[in-house]
Amino acid sequence: MAAADPRAGTIYDLGYRGYEGPRRGRPAAILALYTFTLRAAFGIGRRPTAKIVPFLVTTFAFIPALIQLGVAALIGNRVEIIAPWNYLGFSQVSVALFCAGVAPETFGRDLRYRTLALYFSRSLYRTDYALAKSAAFISALSLLTLGPLLVLVIGNGLASEDVLGYIADHWRELPQSLAAGLLIAAVAGLGSLAIAAHTPRRSYATVAVASWFLVTFPLAGILVDIGGQVGRFAAWFSPFSLLYGAALAIFARQPGADSIQGAADLPIASYLALAAVHAAVAVALILRRFQRVPA
Repeated sequence: MAAADPRAGTIYDLGYRGYEGPRRGRPAAILALYTFTLRAAFGIGRRPTAKIVPFLVTTFAFIPALIQLGVAALIGNRVEIIAPWNYLGFSQVSVALFCAGVAPETFGRDLRYRTLALYFSRSLYRTDYALAKSAAFISALSLLTLGPLLVLVIGNGLASEDVLGYIADHWRELPQSLAAGLLIAAVAGLGSLAIAAHTPRRSYATVAVASWFLVTFPLAGILVDIGGQVGRFAAWFSPFSLLYGAALAIFARQPGADSIQGAADLPIASYLALAAVHAAVAVALILRRFQRVPA
């Protein structure tokens, strides 16, 4: 019997089969990434402790609207403690905490565990990845910025003694609330993601995002007060003062004399324009980051 050639190989049939199911392509991949990120923003599908911060902060964001509805139910709409155009002043801490707690994980986990290569090896482009994740985070943040405004407007109408009269007088507040809530979510969300995307370290990203909200606001107030004609432009660069001014512009309201916007004495429409600029710059920074990040 001839000896076996030591160079010969052996083929084993292990039963592997190729994928024969439907291939939905790029749109389905983008939608799946969007849905996964939106669920992850609230800790759905993750350990129970991951749900505490997003759900607790979201609950706090609705409390001022519920208080106003309780007052309206008891004594009617004669007393308006909280109006749609100044709601951000009551929920800004919730927005900042949500962004600081959730934005670092939106991109950070993939950067930290180097899983981007798995995404980009398929039909997803780098731009698809960045935009799908950003859209999901903005959608999650909209629950905090848009949801309470809709509850406030619709609830006040239902609590009114004359519902039809209330609708006739306040119907504009519904589309204005939609616009203001989405604008706040887009600018705050994109700015937070642009900061968080540049470091895989969760702690660094959390501190950086929180500082963007909570440090720039008092700093802008100081510069507006003592900075003269140049310092007043600081009101454009604090996200809270910028977004509050943009909300006032959407609702066609003027700022109070004791507010940062009133002290800065800048055209109220300029806050809306600068909010759009902030969002565009943030998108550019996010896209640039993921065009250059190694995968």
